[in-house]
Amino acid sequence: MDGYFNSRLHQQLREDVRHFAEREVRPRIAEMETARTVQHELSRLIARQGWIGATVSPAYGGMGVGHLGKTIIIEELSRVSGAMGAMVQASQLGVAKIVHFGSEEQKKCWLPAVSAGECLPTIAVTEPESGGHVLGMAASAVRDGDDYVLNGRKVYVGNSHVGDLHGVILRTGPGSKGLSAFLVESDRPGFSLGEHREAMGLHGFSFGEVHFHNCRVPVANRLGEEGDGLAVAYSSSVLYGRANLTAVSLGIHQAILEETTRFCTERIRYGKPLHELPNIKIKLGQLKSRLMTARLVAYHAVHLLDQGLPCDAELMNAKVVNVESTLDSARNAMEIHAAAGLFTDRPIERYLRDAHHIFAPAGTSDVQLLRLAEVALGTAKGQWSQRLSELVRMEELAAAH
Repeated sequence: MDGYFNSRLHQQLREDVRHFAEREVRPRIAEMETARTVQHELSRLIARQGWIGATVSPAYGGMGVGHLGKTIIIEELSRVSGAMGAMVQASQLGVAKIVHFGSEEQKKCWLPAVSAGECLPTIAVTEPESGGHVLGMAASAVRDGDDYVLNGRKVYVGNSHVGDLHGVILRTGPGSKGLSAFLVESDRPGFSLGEHREAMGLHGFSFGEVHFHNCRVPVANRLGEEGDGLAVAYSSSVLYGRANLTAVSLGIHQAILEETTRFCTERIRYGKPLHELPNIKIKLGQLKSRLMTARLVAYHAVHLLDQGLPCDAELMNAKVVNVESTLDSARNAMEIHAAAGLFTDRPIERYLRDAHHIFAPAGTSDVQLLRLAEVALGTAKGQWSQRLSELVRMEELAAAH
């Protein structure tokens, strides 16, 4: 697809990220898999490359390479380490809320720091009792003079234990208009972290709990107006979350194909390389076909997003196609490796474990398919991509005058 979606700039970006990932990330994977602890140092090293600011305008110190550039960065990191690809994608969710809903003062304060790798942002929405039902959240923010007092608990927060600035959605009133968004620094009194818990995969990445106990933040830390919280949460999930997780799946998928073809070339059966067996060659062809389709779907969706065109359905489809095809290819790869794939001296079992982590965030495959059905039936409730592109155009016009 070089020359179709990718420019020379994108190709150079891919080469830079791949070189970094091979040099700095791959040597640490064995330690990450054994320790299963949060990779503070490596996360900071990656952030200092400037990649968290991929979609941030150069006016605020960012790269300005758009969603396609961001996809390539996450994809190439995930090809080597799904955990570090996940770290970057989660930070991008934190970027989204400031880019699209931050005031000029908030943008000037935080975006240069984010772009320089001096600040890792997060977004905290999910709660243990409400899960993916955003309107069911109960954590609260109560206005008290020039401050808000925050109380409650958030779970599955990407980069929970390395984040510096948490974008938190809290209830300020009843109903869908009763959610508001706030920027909460990790060193504020009343903010604390839950214990880091080991998970099946993505070792080195943190997605844990954050707690608020009478945590005070100034009104200046509110993103947008009271009642904008639902828009902040949904736009971050729909426009960044689905695209970002698609990119993580895509990188893992690429790694699965590369490792499996290498195995089939090196392993000898009946005096010939394993790939000479017709059934194995067919499976390799399936892996290649799935990956080509998945990449086309992914790049097409973020290309539309970069053009400011309506693309909610394409982003939903990109996530479901990439997640499901990566899981299918991981299973096929395990079948090809057979018993050899069960041992940790080969990475294929890591890819299988990591791929499962991408299934639930920003909506499971069932959620994506339900939303796509609404698109087919003509009952979808508008498009977030269109709303935000209109918002961006309004901001550009205001800046021009």
